[in-house]
Formats: sequence, structure tokens, C-alpha cells
Amino acid sequence: MNSKDKIKPMLFSTMKHYSGKQFVTDFVSGIIVAIIALPLSIALALASGVRPEEGLYTAIVAGFIISFLGGSRVQIAGPTAAFATIVAGIVARNGMEGLMLATIIAGILLILMGAFRLGGLIKFIPYTITTGFTSGIAVTILIGQLKDFLGLTYPAGTETIETMDKIKAIVFNISTFNPYTLLVGGISLVILILWPKVSEKIPGSLIAVIVGILLVKFTAMPVNTIGDLYTISNSLPTFHMPEFSLAAVKEVASDGFTIAILAAIESLLSCVVADSMINSHHRSNMELIAQGVGNIGSALFGGIPATGAIARTAANIKNGGRTPIAGIVHAIVLVLVLVVLMPYASLIPMPTIAAILFMVAYNMCQWRTFVHLCKTAPKSDIIVLITTFVLTVAFDLVIAIEVGMGIALILFMKRMSEETHIEGWVSYDPDEDPDGMNLKPLPKHVRVYEISGPLFFGATDQIAAIDFSKSTKVIILRMRGVPALDASAMHTLEEFHGRCKEAGIQLVFSHVNEQPMHTMQKGGFVELIGKENFRPHIDDAVDWAGELVKKND
Repeated sequence: MNSKDKIKPMLFSTMKHYSGKQFVTDFVSGIIVAIIALPLSIALALASGVRPEEGLYTAIVAGFIISFLGGSRVQIAGPTAAFATIVAGIVARNGMEGLMLATIIAGILLILMGAFRLGGLIKFIPYTITTGFTSGIAVTILIGQLKDFLGLTYPAGTETIETMDKIKAIVFNISTFNPYTLLVGGISLVILILWPKVSEKIPGSLIAVIVGILLVKFTAMPVNTIGDLYTISNSLPTFHMPEFSLAAVKEVASDGFTIAILAAIESLLSCVVADSMINSHHRSNMELIAQGVGNIGSALFGGIPATGAIARTAANIKNGGRTPIAGIVHAIVLVLVLVVLMPYASLIPMPTIAAILFMVAYNMCQWRTFVHLCKTAPKSDIIVLITTFVLTVAFDLVIAIEVGMGIALILFMKRMSEETHIEGWVSYDPDEDPDGMNLKPLPKHVRVYEISGPLFFGATDQIAAIDFSKSTKVIILRMRGVPALDASAMHTLEEFHGRCKEAGIQLVFSHVNEQPMHTMQKGGFVELIGKENFRPHIDDAVDWAGELVKKND
């Protein structure tokens, strides 16, 4: 069995040769990643429309479970920016109960995906689509945080669920902006940009939070803090089972599907990035199962959807984490942080949270990749990229992926159909010499058509277009260049055979490859044509056609 298909937690494999030295490295890395995760988890919770501590619940519960059961050595899981707008929309429509139910449904779907070994299907999602919706999500996060960064005030009842609603609210209420809020947000953003040049060991987000608290606390600037808008709890997560009913499940089923697909894509992409950094191989199906169990656990203990976090995973690797122990330590440290330091989170200014999320959006937007694709990719790929991006921003991720995949498939089929050609011969080379130095004329009344490329429903018109004269008695279809044949093309071949039969023409096939031959046998086509009329090479097929002509004469 391929190691990527193995259903076994990576933790159990890494423990075989675990050492005290590696434990120390993992332990230190886990602490550093927890420090990075602290402000991010709070910020992402607020961006998702839930309470600050629920972000930490997610990082603790899902982070622990996914590290314990996961298929990656170094994956760090928790709340991520990709889910922020989706979660905010679900909470606005169906409340926390609806979100919990959707997350549990997503968890079950992820477990089933792993159990049925669908981890490899990630490769069938075009890069242009993942880049398009990732960039789109980044833009929606940025737009969503402009209110807190500028200190805007909205009238009661203002709708701000959809991105376009948020843009409209910003435009109509721009006159309410608070210069003190903008000042704190700007200073926080500068720190986040410049701090990595000072130190990579201490996260810039932590420094920005400390500076932001001090600015507001000691200057008494009229700037909203988390404590002004939310009630913060430092209690440990408690078990809560949402109410299940058929109506409730139907209401959030599509949201659960969205969460599952996005969690699968993001977590497996994170694993691929991590593999390239440590020269390892993750177990994709085990990772999906772990993501499913982790999301169910997160929902049952008051958290939000979780997935592998690329930035936190990369930080884990850079700080020496090489086994799932680092992720487990990260979750345990966050428990201590929750109990001891969470009350102080009420002092964090909202513009500082917005600045942190601006940096998250910038880091995930992949603007260089986006621009590079627009400059170098084929036009069809650019159409998919921009369509997915625009739909993600203007509508939502589900519509973006559905339409993006639909366009990508249509354009792919168009490309494939353009690669399929049928060419008539006037002579042939019995030695099949590519230079064609020994060409011979075809026997009288025999015509040869060479088919190149996959024969599928997008290329069937070319078979139907094959014409023949009244003097034709045998048609040879050379299929050496046909790697695949589908049911639609098979049906067209059957219709073509019917035309030939009416005209008194015998069909002969040359060099039919394995997959097309299997399809023909399964459909009874080989029996219909006659096994003797399937020849291994063109010279054999031409000789056989000559004999058939003589018999008919």
C-alpha cells in the first residue's frame, strides 16, 4: 500500500524512533507556535462573528486531535482565515447552533472522504481555482476589517453579512471614521510589517498587541477594545450537543459540505507545502479523517471549523518541530494561556485585531502568483482564475468553486477535443518508419483513417464526419494514438458501423490500445465487428483489408 494511502496516525509511526533531544525541540517549537496562534485565534474568531475565546477553543480541541490523529508530521491546525467569511455568514443566518451542526456534518463528510480514500482527489482541483478563491477570501477579509481599522460607526440594523453589503456600509458611513482608531491601527500595521526584520523568534502580532494595549490604556484614546464589544470568558471549553432534527440538518447541509470541501483542500495543501519543507510524505486519507474528528470535537466543545494552518505549520517547521508532539504541546500551552491570560485579551484594541487580519489577508492573497498567472497562463486558465476570484468576493465560495470548476471542465474538454484529429491516408508505411521512407499505396477500394487523441463526447463529431466514396469496400480505423474511449464515442462508432454496413463496407481496426479495447469488448462491439477484424499493426490491417476486398470481388 502506498504510504499516502495508509490509515495510521503519523504520531504512532514517529514514536518508534523518538528521542529526548527531539522532544526538547518539539516542546520549544510548540510553545512558539502557541504564542503565534494566540492573537491569530482571537482575531479569526472575531472575524468569524463569534466570541474571542471560541477561537482558542478551536485551536485547543481541534489542534490537539488533529496533531494526535493526523497524517502529517508537522501540521498545526486551528481556525484559519479561509473560514472567516463562511463562518460569519452561517452564524448570521443560523446562529451558533447552526454552525455547530454544519461543522459536525462537515466532520462526518471528512471522515468518510478519508475512509473511502479520496485524499488523492485534491490534485483534480485546478491551481487557478485554488489561487482564485484564496485571493478572493483575502480580499473579503480585508474589506470586512475596514470598519474596525477606521473606527466606523454603522446605524442600528445595517446589513453587513455579504461582502457587497460591507462595501456599501463603508461608503455610506465613511464620514464616521475615528482618527485615533486609524492611528492605533496604522502603528500596529507598521509593527507587523517591520518587526520580522528585528526578530523572527517573537511574533510581530504579539508585539503589536502589547503596543496597541499600551497606547490605548495610557493615552486614554477613544478606541474600541475587545472588552468594549464582547464579554470574555477564561473558562475551559465544555461539552455541548446541538439539537438534531431533519429540518435543521437540511438547513445547514450545504454549509457543512462547503466547510468539508474547504477543510480538505486547505489541510491537504498545507500538508503538501510542509512535505516540501521537510522532505517528507503525509498520509492524505489519515489527515482527512483527523480533520473530520477534529472538527466534530471543536464543534462539540464550543469551537468553530478548523483546518491545517499553512503559516503556523511553516512556523513549526522553522522552529524545529518534526513530530506531532509539537502540535500537541501547542494545544496544551493554549489551555494555560486561556486560563491565565484570557482576561487581559479584553484590553486588545479592535484596530490592532484588524491590522493582524490585514497581514493574514496579505500573506494568503498570493498576489504575485495571481499576477504571474495573468501574464503567463493560457487565456482559458485566466478566465477560470478571474471568474473564481470575482465570484468569491461578490457572492460566496460555493458559487465560486462550482462555477470555476464548471468553466474549467468545459475549457479542458474543448482543449482535449482540439487535440483529437482524424486524418485520411493515401499511402502507408508497412515498417511504421516515422520518416516514411518506404511508403506503399493502399490497395484499391481500401481507405485508412488515423485517429489521434482521446475519443470522448467532445470529439465524436469527427467520427461522424468521416465520409467515403461508393467504391470504398473496407475502412481501416487506426487507433494507435487513442489512449481512451468513452461511452459517447463508443455509441458514435456503433452508428458509424451501421452506416458502413448499409453501404456494404467492412470496418477493420488497427492497433487498438488497452482501455479502448476493454470498452469495446464490454459493449459487445468487438463481437459485432468480428475479432478477426481487429489487427495489431497497420501492415497486418492493410493486408487483411486486401484479402477482404478479393473475397468480395
